[in-house]
Amino acid sequence: MPGDIAVGNDADEAPIGAGHTDAAEGLGRHDADAEAGVAARPPADEDGVQVVAPGGMPDWMPLWVTGAMLVLWAPGGFRVTCYYYRGAYYKAFWADPPSCAVGEPRKKYLGERSFPLIIQNIHRYFLYLALLFLVILAHDLWKALWFDGKFGIGVGTIVLALNLVMLSSYTFGCHSLRHLVGGLYDRLAQRPLRKTAYDCVSCFNRRHMLWAWCSLFTVGFSDLYVRMCAMGIWTDWRIL
Repeated sequence: MPGDIAVGNDADEAPIGAGHTDAAEGLGRHDADAEAGVAARPPADEDGVQVVAPGGMPDWMPLWVTGAMLVLWAPGGFRVTCYYYRGAYYKAFWADPPSCAVGEPRKKYLGERSFPLIIQNIHRYFLYLALLFLVILAHDLWKALWFDGKFGIGVGTIVLALNLVMLSSYTFGCHSLRHLVGGLYDRLAQRPLRKTAYDCVSCFNRRHMLWAWCSLFTVGFSDLYVRMCAMGIWTDWRIL
């Protein structure tokens, strides 16, 4: 990725790591050009082949499509199919069930064994994508720790770190992950490594609802923070 983006002119002001900021800057340019009716297209080389740089949009991409639209389906699918969120919106929107020990508002109970709710079982595959996103976010955080080749910490660094911690706590408490590390065996006591992993996931799982809501807030705020800094509206102040 290209170099970091410096926001502002004050000596105490510092850039956020390029991982998030370059993408946000590209989105900002793309949206601004779209509003002005100008296509934000990367230049072509001497052979006429279009070169797509980080943050750029290829010529065939509609102007209303942003980078966020290309990736949000993965974390969005992980949350929509999450066991906790299922329990929340099943009760709130479908009254299925309305509460514990309360009869169903229908004669036949189908549950998640038939279409379309059987699709919820894809949650375990969204988990693999969510784990990959944690690696990408960890790389973003690492980039945010370096300012002109020197180690440092800014407000943006703390924002990205908090977001990574919240998302990791939410993901590592996933019910599917707990089944993956220990659900295949009836007696975990005979497998100490899996028992330790199962206990760690269960520890996060006890506060799964808390991690779900906290991470939902930190994801939104960290994206907003990076976008505002990339557009020059906010300043990422250097702490260390």
